[in-house]
Amino acid sequence: MIIAQISDLHVLAGDDRAYGIVDTNSLVAGAIAHINQLTPQPDCIVASGDLVHYGTLAEYQQLKTLLSALKVPVYLLPGNHDSRENMRKIFPEHTHWPTDSEYLHYIVKTPDVQMIMLDTIVPGEPHGEIDGPRLTWLQTQLEASPQLPTLIFMHHPPFITGIPMMDSIGLRGSDKLSQLIQQHPQVERITCGHLHRSIYRRWAGTVATTQPSLVHQVVLDMKTEFGGTFAMEPPAYQLHIWTHDSVVSHTVFVGPFDGPYPFILKD
Repeated sequence: MIIAQISDLHVLAGDDRAYGIVDTNSLVAGAIAHINQLTPQPDCIVASGDLVHYGTLAEYQQLKTLLSALKVPVYLLPGNHDSRENMRKIFPEHTHWPTDSEYLHYIVKTPDVQMIMLDTIVPGEPHGEIDGPRLTWLQTQLEASPQLPTLIFMHHPPFITGIPMMDSIGLRGSDKLSQLIQQHPQVERITCGHLHRSIYRRWAGTVATTQPSLVHQVVLDMKTEFGGTFAMEPPAYQLHIWTHDSVVSHTVFVGPFDGPYPFILKD
């Protein structure tokens, strides 16, 4: 099974540019074209938050238009830039979202692995949170399938990254989440967005990661607590390849790079 994870798309309405600089819509369209050329195709795509920039209906309509070009199913998660209410309005066909909860968390099960989509956002705030209701919901899902290998997708990473500005808007409640995850060895990976960088850490007895962005990357600034910066480093996404007993992840850069060239010397 192959899962493509895209994150932090920051789609805008019309011809707007994020921060007056980033043409996010064109970059997202380019990444979608890149994914559509993969052989073999992913079985599905997970978009792990910050799908749009301001959370408006017009932005989600633009997002829906862009995503319609994908050849495989896509599963959406909210990030701190998103609006749950507007996501529900523009994507009514996403019937896996619960109707009896404010949170947009849900389960996708396959014969080999289950994917848990965990909603971490706090409306109107940049940080995330795992509170009592969300922790209880996650515990119920994990206890229901203790033998099924599990990947947890969420927007905010549960660990300190070493980038002070981003850590100041990180996940609250991660200590209790860690206690829960340690009780469930079937959790093979926790994979997140938010950081606009590829980061890996051993955490709570599993591997926790963050994803690069499809549009712009957060500068690796390990000093500045406030007012961080971004750079136009190459857009990228990740491919998670599930084999019979583990998941292997590849970072895939999007762009017109030279090559491929054979590993031979020419006379």
